[in-house]
Amino acid sequence: MAGHPFFYEVRNEFYKDTQGAVLVYDVGQKDSFDALDAWLAEMKQDLGPHGSTDNIVFVVCANKIDCAKHRCVDESEGRLWAESRGFLYFETSAQTGEGINEMFQAFYASIVDLCENGGKRPVTNSSASFTKEQADTIRRIRNSKDSWDMLGVKPGASRDEVNKAYRKLAVLLHPDKCVAPGSEDAFKAVVNARTALLKNIK
Repeated sequence: MAGHPFFYEVRNEFYKDTQGAVLVYDVGQKDSFDALDAWLAEMKQDLGPHGSTDNIVFVVCANKIDCAKHRCVDESEGRLWAESRGFLYFETSAQTGEGINEMFQAFYASIVDLCENGGKRPVTNSSASFTKEQADTIRRIRNSKDSWDMLGVKPGASRDEVNKAYRKLAVLLHPDKCVAPGSEDAFKAVVNARTALLKNIK
């Protein structure tokens, strides 16, 4: 549906009794990715106090992957956002058609499963593979402004505080234990942050 605020009065009529929703963002525009949370909030609000998104199949489409040189939202970030909520995720290009058929086939199959399952959304394999805490931590690490922020300690923290924060994150994100998209990069970033901080602590 049209995403402009002008079309809200048209959009909100479709939320009731929805069985499936396709959330699309432009991989070259970070603000379109960041707006996904607002779309979910709008839908939840319009479903009312008795409505729930738990019985709706969601597909997240990372669109315009054909414009790779302008990409600013990488696949692991989009996949993490979708899978941490139990949503399906596809990389697509409306321009070339890449991923479109696969996305719609999975979307429709999941809606059929929903109907055959008494209106309950089927559990995706990916939703059980990592925790919300892991997903939120990876997102926080990606958005951290410095090494202190990355480890979750205040500037001037002691060596022991840095090591304690590091150990907690290492257990949570170690690639042998965490399969969340982006966990390997987050783990490396945490190792580098710890190393950098310990060099400057006496």
